[in-house]
Amino acid sequence: MSTTHSDVEQSGLARQGASAAARLASFYETLTPARLASLEQFYAPDARFKDPFNEVNGIDAIRRIFEHMFATTDAPRFVVTERIEQGAQAMLGWTFHFGLRGRALTVRGVTHLRFDAAGRVELHRDYWDAAEELYEKLPLIGGAMRLMRRRLGAT
Repeated sequence: MSTTHSDVEQSGLARQGASAAARLASFYETLTPARLASLEQFYAPDARFKDPFNEVNGIDAIRRIFEHMFATTDAPRFVVTERIEQGAQAMLGWTFHFGLRGRALTVRGVTHLRFDAAGRVELHRDYWDAAEELYEKLPLIGGAMRLMRRRLGAT
């Protein structure tokens, strides 16, 4: 079987995406406020970031999201539980551990990543269920969210 230029190029992107995803997973697992200064090593200047609460473009805006996380939660940390890679894209499964008003909480989710030719993130899209993973665990609205889930559920 012969290898074409595009096969070699695609193979290089796969290796680059894989190594970029592994580096990014490690970065998130060791994230601290001080490490936010190195965000440029992992994200393209015009990177897009979206989660259930934010949709921003650019490294400075992404940095502000993480600064806000550190300012409003206690001891936040990510544990990457899965990593699936294909070409210049990856999916990271993760658990986010943090404290909020004296309560220990966890949120489970998945991040879709797309990397540029330099191996930096150009698209970061977080998927997690804010109702189940967060709202149902909060004292005031948790009961209402659980009741709504029971009423709307098929079982």
